[in-house]
Formats: sequence, C-alpha cells, structure tokens
Amino acid sequence: MPADHGGVGSDRAKAVRRIEDHRSLPWYRLPWGFILKRTMRSFTTDQCTDLAAGLTYFAVLSLFPALLALVSMLGIVGQSQAGIDALFGMVNELAPGMTDVLKGPIESLASSPATGWALVIGIVGAVWSASGYVGGFGRALNRVYGVPEGRTALVLRPVQLGVTLLTLVLISLLALLLVVSGPIASFLGSLIGLDEAFQVAWSILRWPIVVIVLVLLLAVLYAATPNVKHPRFRWLTPGSLAAIVVLGIASALFAFYVGTFGNYDRTYGALAGIIVFLLWIWIANNALLLGAELDSEVERARELVAGIEADEVLRLPLKSDKAVLKAREAHAGDILAARDLRRRYR
Repeated sequence: MPADHGGVGSDRAKAVRRIEDHRSLPWYRLPWGFILKRTMRSFTTDQCTDLAAGLTYFAVLSLFPALLALVSMLGIVGQSQAGIDALFGMVNELAPGMTDVLKGPIESLASSPATGWALVIGIVGAVWSASGYVGGFGRALNRVYGVPEGRTALVLRPVQLGVTLLTLVLISLLALLLVVSGPIASFLGSLIGLDEAFQVAWSILRWPIVVIVLVLLLAVLYAATPNVKHPRFRWLTPGSLAAIVVLGIASALFAFYVGTFGNYDRTYGALAGIIVFLLWIWIANNALLLGAELDSEVERARELVAGIEADEVLRLPLKSDKAVLKAREAHAGDILAARDLRRRYR
C-alpha cells in the first residue's frame, strides 16, 4: 500500500541487513494468515483492478507489432503459412471473434515478399510499443510496494526497453516453438532416428517449457520494473507461483463460463471475440498484480519478524531516489513562484 516516504532511502540499508539475518526462516513458519489477509486488503486498497485495466490497454497496443515480429520470424524459417494456421487455431480456442480481426492483416503480411524488413520493423515497433506495458507494470508495482519512482528517464527508459526486448524474445521464441512444434519435432527426431518417439516426447515436454518461460518472465518483471532493490534475484517467488496458479485457474473458469453461460455473441455480435479477449487480458493482469501484492506482504512479514517497523512502509532500499529529489526541488520552486505571484497581485 502506498505510504508517505519522507526520508527516501533512509534506514532501508540497515533494515535489509537485519532482514538478511531472518532469511533462513522456513516459508512454512511465516505468518501466512496475516500475509494472505494483508494481500487481499492491499489488492483492493491499491485499486489493482483499475491498474489491470490500464495494463490491458498497453497490452493491446503491443499486440499487432508483436504478431508482426512473430509472423516475420515464421517466414524466415519457412513455416509462415503453417505457423499462421496453428496460431489462428490457438486464438480461435480463446477468442473466436479475434481470428476475423487478425486474419486479414496477418495473412497479408505472410504473403509479402519483404519478410526480412518486416521482421526488423516489427521488432522495433514491438519493443517500443510494448515498453509502454513494461513502464505501466513498473508504476503499478511501485504502488504495490508503496514507493515513488526515483529513477531518472535516462536510467529508466533503457531498463524498460531492455526488459521489453527480453520479454518479447522469450514470448516470440515460445510462440515459435509452439506453432511450429510439429515440423521442428519431426526434423529433430529424424536427426537422431526417433521421429515418432521424439514428437510424442515433445508434445509432453512443451507444456513444462511454457511454465518455465512464464516463471522466467515473471521473475524479470517482478525484479526489474519496480523501484525497489531486492536482496537477491529469485527465479521463483511465492507471488510468481501464485500468479501462475491463479492465472491458470481463472483462465479455465473464464473459458468454462464463456462457453457455457456467456451470451457475448448475442449481446455484442461480431465484437464478442474481441470483448472476451480483452476480458481475459484483464484477468491475466489482475493475477500478475495479485502475485506482486503477495510478494510485498511476504517481504513485510519477514521484516516484522526481524523486528523492523514495517507496519506501514516496507524498508527495502530504493534503486534510486534522484528523480524524487529533483521533483521535490521543482515542487519547492513552484511553491515559491506561486507565493511571489500571490504577493504581486495583492
């Protein structure tokens, strides 16, 4: 939850050293009742559903550039049409109406001879557009941890672009492996003389790979985007694990609801698929923010167990407070200018 950070960065380094003495505390000995209660309350107080709506907007902005890059990659490996067919099949399962929206532009791109240039333009556009999502996610996590954004634009923007590029590379690689898994599995299997056996094994192993990529993506987003410095990088946190589980369960329940009780086709007509797709993205972002809230409350519990006053404010050190200090100086200047203006027109 947000709180007043009057002394930005003050006492936080000392707090981290005291917390480190309690890092060996087993996870099952943490006060989970307190943690879960605070997590749900903070999720509401921080208005995470509204934050998820904003993140959904940024996600939609990055959708077409990311698809442009993906289809261009498929064209390079000679699997453009096969990949598009598989991609439309997966999209149709989630949001049938989206295939009608995407089919024309994507097939037009696939038939274009300038695949290499399309790849370059797609990657540049996807990185720039999707960096808005990464920036929005960082601001949302700053609210979750109750800290201001202290990194200057010269520091923050490269971080956002780097995280975005890494995220898009992993997502594109994952999508590439999924949509062309059959040809790739057949080719690799033929190299080692286990064509059918390798395809069967790949069809089983690719889903654990999806989970591994999701864990890596969440680890990067949770660690790099907020303006808090964690003691060490963790591949798997309670929050990321909870986000993946909640996302899976919520997606299954939402698909069941849409397929069984939903009347979106009757209400929205041709727009039904788009509405369903947007709702799913919103649900996914809510799951990610819930995981971040859980991580912040686990950190709070560890600080409290260490005897640190973290009742309202977490004592993790900030990555930077330069922007905060500059903003305070600018605000003080604005106040002085306003006072001068008031005195001048008395």
